[in-house]
Order: sequence, then C-alpha cells, then structure tokens
Amino acid sequence: MLDRFKVPDDIAVRIAPDDMRATVESMFRALGMPEADAVQAADVLVYADMRGIESHGVSNMMRAYVHGFRNGHVNPTPEWKVVRDTGPALYVDSDNGLGLVVGPAVMDLAIERAKQYGIAFAVTSNGGHYGAAAYHAHRALPHDMIGISMTSGGVHVAPTFGAEPLLGLNPLGIAAPAGEEVPFLFDASMSSVAGNKIGLLRRVGGNVAPGWVATEDGAPVMEEAPVPPNFLLLPLGGTRDIGSHKGFGLMMMVEVLTTVLGGTGAGPDRRTAFAHSFIACDVAAFTDLETFKADMDTYLKRLRECRTAPGEERVVYPGMLEAEDEEDRSANGIPYHPEVIEWFTATCGELGAAHRLG
Repeated sequence: MLDRFKVPDDIAVRIAPDDMRATVESMFRALGMPEADAVQAADVLVYADMRGIESHGVSNMMRAYVHGFRNGHVNPTPEWKVVRDTGPALYVDSDNGLGLVVGPAVMDLAIERAKQYGIAFAVTSNGGHYGAAAYHAHRALPHDMIGISMTSGGVHVAPTFGAEPLLGLNPLGIAAPAGEEVPFLFDASMSSVAGNKIGLLRRVGGNVAPGWVATEDGAPVMEEAPVPPNFLLLPLGGTRDIGSHKGFGLMMMVEVLTTVLGGTGAGPDRRTAFAHSFIACDVAAFTDLETFKADMDTYLKRLRECRTAPGEERVVYPGMLEAEDEEDRSANGIPYHPEVIEWFTATCGELGAAHRLG
C-alpha cells in the first residue's frame, strides 16, 4: 500500500493482532452472530490488517458492518444453500449473510470440488461484502491449488469518457503456490484506486493522485489534490491515453462473472447488493506439481532479483510486501489511527461488547 494511505508512525497505535481479533469477535457476537461465524468474520478482517490491506481491514469495514447489522441489512444467522450443482459448477444463495462468513465456506466448497474434478467454479449472490479478495484466493494455497476470487464492488466508477457511476469497483484476487519463494498473491480493485482507500486518505488528510478520480461532471482530476467533496472514481488507467479502457473492460469482466452469472443484473441495475465468484484449480490436474512450483520459484526469483530502474531499491511482486507486513505486525502489532481506536472503544461500549484495546 502506498505511503500516502498509511497512518503516520508518530501517531499510530500498535495493537497486538490477538487483541484486535478478540475485540472484533466480541462485537460480531454482540451483533447476533454465532460463535463460529464471529470467529470466521474476524479472521478475514484481521488477515487484511496483518498483511497491510487496511482498506479492507477493521478500521474501514467494521463501521459498515455494524451499520448493516443495526439496520437489518445483513442476516446474522444465514442458512446459505447450494441452489444449482453440476459438480464442478455451483450456484449458492447466501441468504443475505455477510460475505466474511459465507465466502470462505463457498471457497472451501470449490476447493473440495476441485480435488475431485480438477477445477471448480462457485458463484454466490444475495449476500453481503466479503472483505479482501486475497483472503479467499489464499485459502487455495495450502491445497496446492490456484485460487481466484472476484466480487461486485460498489457502483462508484464512471466508464471511460463517461460521467455516470455505472461500473462496480469489482476487485480480483489471484493466488498461486510456489516452493521456496513467497507465493504470488494479487489483490486489486479494477479502479484506479480502491474506493475504501479514499476513506483512508480522508482520515490521514492525504491527496488523490492524478488519474484516480473525476469531478462530478466526469472530468478526470489530473493533478495532486485533496479528495473532492463530490467525485467519481475512474477505471484502472485513469484516462484513455494511459489505458483506462483496460480497467473498464476488466470491471465488466468481473461484473459478468459475478452479478450477471449469478442472475442478479449488472451495475446500477443489480437486484442484490453483492455477488462473489470463487475458482479453485488443482495444479496436479494439469501438470506435475513439483515442476510447477520449481518454475514458479524460478520466475519469482528472477522478478525479485530484477535489475532496478534509476532511483529504485528493488522489484517486488504481488504478495511480497504483504508477507513482510505480516511478519512485522505479528511481532510489533498492527498500526491504527487513534480515531479508529476511539471508535472501537465507543462502539464496544454501545454494543456491550468486550474489547482489549487498552
């Protein structure tokens, strides 16, 4: 994550991962979740914070989830079910359950089917936000599988040349196993900047970079500036000259493979809030597993040892920085903005939930 999104070290409050995990579990239980579901939901959020994906960790997302439960928009005790099943292809109704709970269960179901069929594709809709895409894709790695997860993010992005929010943020996560190297693990919104990162910018008083957002009339903001009061997000690439048509196309791809394939409409015409897709691919069904891992190691090492451009220290591939953040935060705690800790302590008091935040 770029430095502009991070909490400055001089004000950051470091919280031990287990203390934040226990606090979030307590909050979910207070909101009506069963114990096992509260543990699972907290695991998704703490995973994001541990790996430096603060945009989808507790500081941003718990506010939205608490609001959703309090207003009856999320079912705390969903009875999700498989509606269509051909073996390697599945459609699941989430029963309006939070994606933090239903998503991992459906990804695990896809993994089990991939052990049988070599590959499996599961789509679920009628549910809530599922956190960081990387979390679900990552679940495939211990099974020596490639994992892919996609979700229909909020409809806040204007198409290239457009001035209406008709595209979802639509993140994509992909994980591939390796041998000795840190596994490849990509997770990104298909917009120029993840929508939740705008919240982080506002918290730390940062500026948007050129090509991230447009004014409400659709004109791209092409210079550093404070976050505009009213804005549209832009597709990955920002403008047509530097590739926004590619981000536009990728957003549509994710939309087709989640909401449309889930039978719930697309973009502003969606009939349910979120749809997610999960793919598990058993490497051994396609090639020799050890050869695959050795080839991945060779490629990842070549990337890691690449000759650097002037002024640059090193090349990092997707998954490296996240693994380094996880190591640091396991030892030293997760850095949070003081305002986040204040919100948690106040909200725990309102909910009657226990917290371990000092």
